[in-house]
Amino acid sequence: MGDKPHWEGIYRDKAPDSVSWYQEHPGYSLELIQAAGIGKGQPIIDIGGGASRLAGLLLGAGYMDLTVLDIASTALAHAQRRLGERAQRITWLEADATDFSSGRRYALWHDRAVFHFLTAPADRQRYLANLRQSLLPGGQVIIATFAADGPEQCSGLPVERYDAKKISAVLGDGFALQESRAEAHRTPAGKTQHFQYFRFGSQ
Repeated sequence: MGDKPHWEGIYRDKAPDSVSWYQEHPGYSLELIQAAGIGKGQPIIDIGGGASRLAGLLLGAGYMDLTVLDIASTALAHAQRRLGERAQRITWLEADATDFSSGRRYALWHDRAVFHFLTAPADRQRYLANLRQSLLPGGQVIIATFAADGPEQCSGLPVERYDAKKISAVLGDGFALQESRAEAHRTPAGKTQHFQYFRFGSQ
């Protein structure tokens, strides 16, 4: 991915609740994680989760084995300060999603932040190699991206936009689409951005 200075700068210069992708309540992610049906003690990794509120809400819902990965230490620090002592119950990884090894495997891989920024095929392949290596047999994958009619850029960077057919082709064999949901995300600035959420089961 290679944009660490960019993302460090974003979270150094802006409040987490002012960036366009901010969600006070990540409802679709929470619903899809529940729909995945994994046990509360099974491991979950949130890719690009940085300053997101998702991990804290999952803790509150009883999930006990949570990892948050983000390329920006400044993003992770925002979440850790917000959670206070509860942050100690989460594993925090400062790493690039296309180039990391946690030494663990996960029952669920969640990503609402990274995949659509991977515009180079080589970056997507490295990401998918990490996904396959990091997923437990029968594990599930939730990826949210900009929809086919979503923005062409975010935070000054180009993005890839997806529908179910396109993302299924990119993930390739071994992943079966379980469901897809459209979201009209309202940004803090009052604009609407169209996202698409996909839940896959691994085979």
